[in-house]
Amino acid sequence: MKEKTILKLKLNSDPRWVDIASKNIEDILVDHAYCEQKAASTGISLIVKYPEKTRLVEELTALVAEEWEHFARVLQELRKRGHELGRPRRDEYVVQLMTHIRKGGARERQLMDQLLVSALIEARSCERFKLLWKHIPDPELSQFYYELMASEAGHFVSYVDLAKEYCDAQEVDARLQELLKIEGEIVTNLPVRDDRMH
Repeated sequence: MKEKTILKLKLNSDPRWVDIASKNIEDILVDHAYCEQKAASTGISLIVKYPEKTRLVEELTALVAEEWEHFARVLQELRKRGHELGRPRRDEYVVQLMTHIRKGGARERQLMDQLLVSALIEARSCERFKLLWKHIPDPELSQFYYELMASEAGHFVSYVDLAKEYCDAQEVDARLQELLKIEGEIVTNLPVRDDRMH
């Protein structure tokens, strides 16, 4: 699969996900909106934590602006369909991935893990957007997810490149492989839900 080559995912999503998600698009859009909001918040947090890293600040400033634009666009899609934002939901996928960010040790090691976990979240989102683009019956939403898919792939690349900017490239590649394996196990063990983007 092409996206597995670009994004390096070890496991494709369960094909049942897009079938049940497309029948419950309100909940998917609500969850998607919060995913974009959290992605923007993560970028801001990294800027605040590592303000001395000039390239990181510059690239994540642009990324945050893009994620917030996506949040606004998802809100627009909700309103078009007569839906409200609703309350945030716990994202068990992200919660489990975050537990693998190592605490303590060198500051750069923590940064590497934070960047790579963010990269994996973007990669999985991209893969899910591709499924929605190809299979969702609503042509307008299909085009919407096509447009966002390329952006998420770019964010994955940006996060990995930033990790290699501040850490040894071979160490980053090795850690990415470890986290990809963990990410695949998380996806395998989570239930297939019709109200979650991940």
